[in-house]
Amino acid sequence: MKLVILDRDGVINRDSATFIKSPNEWVPIPGSLEAIVTLNQAGYRVVVATNQSGIARGLFDMATLNAIHDKMHRALAQMGGRIDALFYCPHAADDQCDCRKPKTGMMEEIGRRFSIELNQVYGVGDALRDLQAFSHAGCKPILVRTGKGEDTFAQGKLPSDTLVVADLAEAVQHIIAD
Repeated sequence: MKLVILDRDGVINRDSATFIKSPNEWVPIPGSLEAIVTLNQAGYRVVVATNQSGIARGLFDMATLNAIHDKMHRALAQMGGRIDALFYCPHAADDQCDCRKPKTGMMEEIGRRFSIELNQVYGVGDALRDLQAFSHAGCKPILVRTGKGEDTFAQGKLPSDTLVVADLAEAVQHIIAD
């Protein structure tokens, strides 16, 4: 099985410093949905792993998060694409959970659920914590320069095995060619 793990905000959709708190605020990055469709057509299973501390902060509830994800799923379905699974961490940074990136709990759970060795899996993110979680779990990290990606790149400190690309479309071209 071929599998790719994507962060959500800043990779698939535009990010916001004030969080994505409603379906209206969820706006895909140009080319990102098409990139997911390309992965699907190439036989990849696509999984999203996203920190959603807005729940713990009381900025939105589970029903709203589900509505945001429904919008994403519908937009992809209209193009013939899909996300095979969605994992999220609803905790705040100080909750000391194992699922919040940069910890590896979500990645490990994805590996168990899909019965796949994570060293066969690409992980695409825009923040250092995404790349750290992917790398520490054994995935192949890719930094996109969308979302927080430019700032993340400028700050350096990327895991040594990180590939840097412009956006999800370029990441997908690399993944498929590998």
